[in-house]
Amino acid sequence: MPISAPYGLTDCQRFFAKPATPGQRQFEGLCAFQLEGLTSAECARRFGYSAGAFRVLCHAFRRGDLPELFATARPGRREQPKKSRAHEQIVALRKRNYSVYEISQALKEQGTPLSATAVREVLAAEGFAPLPRRLDEERPARVGPNAQAVANVGDFVLSPREFTTRTGGLFLFVPDLVRLESDALAQAAKLPGSRMIPATHALRASLALKLWAIERKSHVMALVADEGLALFCGLNAMPKKSFLSEYSSRITPQKVARLLAAWHAQFSGEDLFAGQSLNLDFHSVPYFGEHPAVESHYLPRRSRRQPSILTFLAQDADSQVFCYSNADIRKGEEADEIFRFIAFWKRQHGKAPQHLVFDSKLTTFPGLDRLDVAGITFITLRRRSPKLLAEVANLPLSAWRTVDLELPHRKYRTPRVYEQKARPLQRTSRQFFITDLGHHEPTILLTNDAKSTPKNIITRYAKRMLIENALSDAVRFFHIDALSSSVGFKIDFDMALLVLASGLYRLMARRMRGYNDAQARQIFRDLIDMPADVTITENEVRVRFHRRAHLPIVLASGLVDKPVKVPWWNGRTLRLVQ
Repeated sequence: MPISAPYGLTDCQRFFAKPATPGQRQFEGLCAFQLEGLTSAECARRFGYSAGAFRVLCHAFRRGDLPELFATARPGRREQPKKSRAHEQIVALRKRNYSVYEISQALKEQGTPLSATAVREVLAAEGFAPLPRRLDEERPARVGPNAQAVANVGDFVLSPREFTTRTGGLFLFVPDLVRLESDALAQAAKLPGSRMIPATHALRASLALKLWAIERKSHVMALVADEGLALFCGLNAMPKKSFLSEYSSRITPQKVARLLAAWHAQFSGEDLFAGQSLNLDFHSVPYFGEHPAVESHYLPRRSRRQPSILTFLAQDADSQVFCYSNADIRKGEEADEIFRFIAFWKRQHGKAPQHLVFDSKLTTFPGLDRLDVAGITFITLRRRSPKLLAEVANLPLSAWRTVDLELPHRKYRTPRVYEQKARPLQRTSRQFFITDLGHHEPTILLTNDAKSTPKNIITRYAKRMLIENALSDAVRFFHIDALSSSVGFKIDFDMALLVLASGLYRLMARRMRGYNDAQARQIFRDLIDMPADVTITENEVRVRFHRRAHLPIVLASGLVDKPVKVPWWNGRTLRLVQ
């Protein structure tokens, strides 16, 4: 309670004339009772005690049971055991010209750790001045970092030697790269290069990181000193991240388009890009920096809009391989991107794609009319407007019919379907209302396919989830969302590398028994991620894989004991041995 300020207060009481704490109130009450001679009843009344409580307070004071009123300072320890134990050693090391950090490291190795700040305090107390900055040759000899070799194709020498590499599985891709003439890709795309790292070697170095599935955010340079990785690229050492970032910034969207065109030309004899039916989709790559030119797009995984790079991807439905990408899309151009893809496909294959399956947000109703006029079959998902949902709710039960989908791994295989004609703009299409497909609301499909049955149309759209699964695999394995990373690849070049890596992994899957439908991360985990012993001789490079559970599948693939002449190895041949 606040102390009233009556006349006749002592100096001590005037000092404490402010809201009282319990200890202060006890002190003032005892002072009034012992020094000023007031009665206990008067002291109790003045300082807010009952008569009995104040008598107990005086009794405790006489017995010395109020330690808070008689606190005495406890002096701390006058010595510091750690500094005292290491004192002589610190002085001895400084006399040997050791710096503060070297003394701290030496003490840590001897089992008496002491921080550099503590070492500096001991030396200052002893009168030692700080050491002047010294040259490297003037410092005591200690183990330190070594300067690694700079990537230079002129220093690439295949001298006879043996070594062990962690990236042994990368050499399984070499036969396909030779057969597809990977050197011609960089030349056809007119990719940039230098005297030390030509364009072909730079492309292989970038592709190696994508094939090995190293997450660029933190682990991209973990294998920079691996001799096998450099041998795969045809260089004496792996290029550093500064070169890779600078190299991708020199690649324009036009060069990326030429690279994809050359990739399609190399696959002319393969059936990976048959184009019988293609899945199309957009993917937003999140961007976490502050760049005024980066626009905001919707990210489904975060259910919000944020700065991101909008990319367009096309996947062959039969081979499940990405065949096209484009990250040079600005707001307002999304609806026309499908026609840029069609024009690209016509240039490479001489005809338009026959069948396209995509989501409702890929293009607009005028775009669907253009596809119908061009004779391109499409299946798309229509947005659920309140009017369409009301129409579905008013349909009688007799209007629905049940179809049985031949998809053994699908949980919902007997949806109910209602078909009608629809004219969203000018062209008439078939519209399907579908329920019992695993969604809370009905699914609405729109197609210009006049021949296929509802069962086949619904089954084909259900398989569109293949591109969703492939995008999930690309995010988790190929790390296409790793924009903020130590190696700042341009997103359009990174997406082109995704197309190349996806095709190489699909070719690998076809060779391996039981992996035809496996995703890239499973192929890497079982077959690619394995070390090997490399032996370089005068004529060939022999790669012997370490024993693993899935090694028999690799041995039965037809790649083992089949020599392949590698152009970027100065004419040496690659032989995979048991």
